[in-house]
Amino acid sequence: MNRIAVTGLGAISALGASLEDNWQAAVAGQSGIARCIMGDSEYGPGGLELPMARVADGYEAALDAKFGRPVAAGLDPFARFILAPALEALEQSGLRGHEVLNERTAVIFGHGLGGLATLEAGYERFFGMKSARMHPSTVPRVMLSAGVSAVAMAFEIRGPVFATSSACASSAHAIAQGAAMIAIGQVDCALVGGSEAVSTAGSVRAWEAIKAMSPVTCRPFSADRDGMVLGEGGAVMVLEAWDHATARGATILGELVGWGMSSDAFHITQPSPEGQARAMRQAATQAGALNRDDILISAHGTGTPLNDAAETQSLVDVFGEAARKLPVIATKSAHGHLIGGSAALQAAIGLRALAEGLAPPIQNFTARDPACDLDLVVGEARKIGSKLLLQNAFAFGGLNVALMFAGAED
Repeated sequence: MNRIAVTGLGAISALGASLEDNWQAAVAGQSGIARCIMGDSEYGPGGLELPMARVADGYEAALDAKFGRPVAAGLDPFARFILAPALEALEQSGLRGHEVLNERTAVIFGHGLGGLATLEAGYERFFGMKSARMHPSTVPRVMLSAGVSAVAMAFEIRGPVFATSSACASSAHAIAQGAAMIAIGQVDCALVGGSEAVSTAGSVRAWEAIKAMSPVTCRPFSADRDGMVLGEGGAVMVLEAWDHATARGATILGELVGWGMSSDAFHITQPSPEGQARAMRQAATQAGALNRDDILISAHGTGTPLNDAAETQSLVDVFGEAARKLPVIATKSAHGHLIGGSAALQAAIGLRALAEGLAPPIQNFTARDPACDLDLVVGEARKIGSKLLLQNAFAFGGLNVALMFAGAED
């Protein structure tokens, strides 16, 4: 089985338009969360004000400038949010224009909901304005595979190209799938990750209806946590067969050493610690890390009462009481919940944390909760000696993924 190197990373979120921007903001304790008024269309209900983490205006022009041609206008925001970090990750890896970006490269991205902005605009046109005609590009902009197709066409990648969709675990499933294809030798390289653009008026109303969103801010593991905050953006990592990467002299940023996947088969929205623990145990076992004490936990950490308590229990189930001594970060407190794109963004920031020996703080934390008795990194960034990163991703429907990465020098 081939070892799997990470040779490129890219990101865009409310924290910034590159991974470096995201890392610097997260480690400095800066937040991309701000109060937004949603639903101001004359055809919509309007008037809803909630904290959100939205990408700053101007990224479309910046994307066009990077490609030297117009690319943004023809894509839904969720696809733009994957094309930008794909370019960044490929350039860092040194693979842009490389011959491997043909039949020996896969593109696999995860998205929970796809082109909501386009879909809502079409419905507004049809139901609100009573227009008999939909925009002719509605279908290709809405489809979940629009992002992978845009990247494949932009970089002339002719290998396996497809999208995964498993709600908040989507990009983690995409990373695991790309890793598996490299491990068995089906491809030499895979662009993996995910994105989301769900901060639309209708989407926000839907999330509000299930009482999942905080009216204040995202406070993972804090005793007064009261819900998540929606974010938008995306992240991409370049995975590569280890021998292929070293043969071309690539800089290796880390190694994916284990992954686990499970289903709770329990409840459509309520988490199961048992199911989460199965995924984590698989990843830790594959990585030989069940008894390691140098693991940085990048928690799913949504800031909802049930999720954070369940994740705490599942960590203790897997690592025993030693789990309470492992440093825990939860960067959704800074960039919000990107739904399908969260795991990829959190993993990219987590890999930087390993490389820098510095864990970004959990923001907005106010009070300890006995149900979340973990070594939470709060207040300010903390120096760490961690050599491994565990990235958790848990989704509605009881779908769980755990990814274990080693730092570049482990």
